[in-house]
Amino acid sequence: MSLKVAVQMDPLETVNIAGDSSFALMLAAQERGHSLWEYDVRTLSWQDGAICAWARPVSHVQRVKGDHFRAGERQKIDLAEDIDVVLMRQDPPFDLGYISAALLLDRLKGTTLVSNDPREVINAPEKMYVLDYARFMPPTLITRVLEDVRAFQREHGAVVVKPLHGNGGKAIFRVDADGTNLSALFEVFNQTWPEPHMVQPFLPEVAKGDKRIVLVDGEVAGAINRRPGAGEFRSNLAQGGSAEATTLTPREREICEAMGPDLKRRGLTFVGIDVIGGEWLTEINVTSPTGIVAIDGFNGTDTAGMIWDALERRHAAMIGGAT
Repeated sequence: MSLKVAVQMDPLETVNIAGDSSFALMLAAQERGHSLWEYDVRTLSWQDGAICAWARPVSHVQRVKGDHFRAGERQKIDLAEDIDVVLMRQDPPFDLGYISAALLLDRLKGTTLVSNDPREVINAPEKMYVLDYARFMPPTLITRVLEDVRAFQREHGAVVVKPLHGNGGKAIFRVDADGTNLSALFEVFNQTWPEPHMVQPFLPEVAKGDKRIVLVDGEVAGAINRRPGAGEFRSNLAQGGSAEATTLTPREREICEAMGPDLKRRGLTFVGIDVIGGEWLTEINVTSPTGIVAIDGFNGTDTAGMIWDALERRHAAMIGGAT
């Protein structure tokens, strides 16, 4: 069955066609005969019960630099009447704008499939949802209180401080065991973000890599190991990290098996989790996960196809339940 798909994303003109997961999903949708639309989340609106966006039809999606898609004129479309599936794929930050858009899209429930489920995305920000699986996490402190951080550092030595709702490895700082500049750094964090911040021990195992594991409808689709670049401790590919093939440790399989049923139940179809040293779960990425192109490149898999298999099943079940 051909579906009408709208992708809520950052500008299609600027995507990295070699590695962008949203672009890979669009390619896979096109190969299945689904029609594509693209829109900016800032054009989303509600009026008299209708949820609309200014979208443009997209065709000829291809991995050809400088000619990777063609698009028609933007027009106002009704996401309930004109669209079967909406993909929430704009990058965070997970802020009030992101939450407001998700709450609007949640009102499409029962008429248009939105993935990941927007209500569950709101309930599962990366560094908060992971607390449901604290037994797999390294020691963790979430606070705005400097005295709490100092006590945590006395116990654990060097620490990493990061924004609670950041993304892509941005604004993550290592503070050595002597605590130099900790008070100044925390002052900046408290002035920049109103929410508390996450503090964890620095894990030397990160030098061996930070594994991104992708789950589709709660099942492991594949993984890559990301190693930090020269002079860096952050392994995010967006921060200069490099990817390599990998397999899962028994501990990582245990983590995936523990959360898989909950991910599927909550409609979190495409999820990427981060595990350091084969042991320490640090994030559960549900807003706009990445990594599937690299995984498929190493493993010869088709993760985008797996995601569309899951979305097509969910759409068919939704339509069947409505009739």
